[in-house]
Amino acid sequence: MNICEKPLSYYLEIEQLSAKEDTVYGLVFAIIIISLWVASLTFLLSISYSKIPIWLIPIAIVWQMFLYTGLFITAHDAMHGSVFRKNPKINNFIGSLAVTLYALFPYQQLLKKHWLHHRYPASEFDPDFHDGKRENGIFWYLRFMIEYSSLQQLILLAVVFNLAKYVLHISEMNLILFWSLPPILSSIQLFYFGTFLPHREPEAGYIYPHCSQTIALPSFWSFIACYHFGYHEEHHEYPHVPWWQLPSVYKQRVLSN
Repeated sequence: MNICEKPLSYYLEIEQLSAKEDTVYGLVFAIIIISLWVASLTFLLSISYSKIPIWLIPIAIVWQMFLYTGLFITAHDAMHGSVFRKNPKINNFIGSLAVTLYALFPYQQLLKKHWLHHRYPASEFDPDFHDGKRENGIFWYLRFMIEYSSLQQLILLAVVFNLAKYVLHISEMNLILFWSLPPILSSIQLFYFGTFLPHREPEAGYIYPHCSQTIALPSFWSFIACYHFGYHEEHHEYPHVPWWQLPSVYKQRVLSN
């Protein structure tokens, strides 16, 4: 069914979902994620690495990875104005704070590149896309990271690491395990579920205009995988809908087809 052939009730239901963006739910979710990240990182950096049971360390790393991913998804929603639509200044402040905590990313630069991705998906103008020659996931990921990282950012991260180590006297191993490693793993998670799987070319070719496909996992696993970012076709069609509403949009699309 073509998008223009969907019944009016479908669009009315989507509009009802969109109206919820004007509430404080987005802001509340953002504050919860940021607060959990701050509390968890503070705790993990304050305890002695040697006192943590060996079996608990991988769990703590994965937990931190998940919270880092939440930071980026929060910033992503802010780029679409979905964190707090009533007040763009607060919305953008939350987005800027989230990417700064994530890895000292410049919010405005990410914002411009992300809208290029939405305007020119899966094309040479898409900063998230591969180089058109090497579609392999590893090469694609490396290009993705080079596109969004900078020497200045890496230097600043190194400065913060050394300040934490030598001024705050935080264990180097704690910093590596709980501050350095989780955002790297998170970037792989975000790339795999938010770029590689949704935007790799299907055997039948891309479906325009969004050149994306949905990874339809059950709601719980979709949240665990990447905060529902796998509902990617829905996100591109309705970019103003926040991450926590994407499963509902997907269900409405299934019912309308």
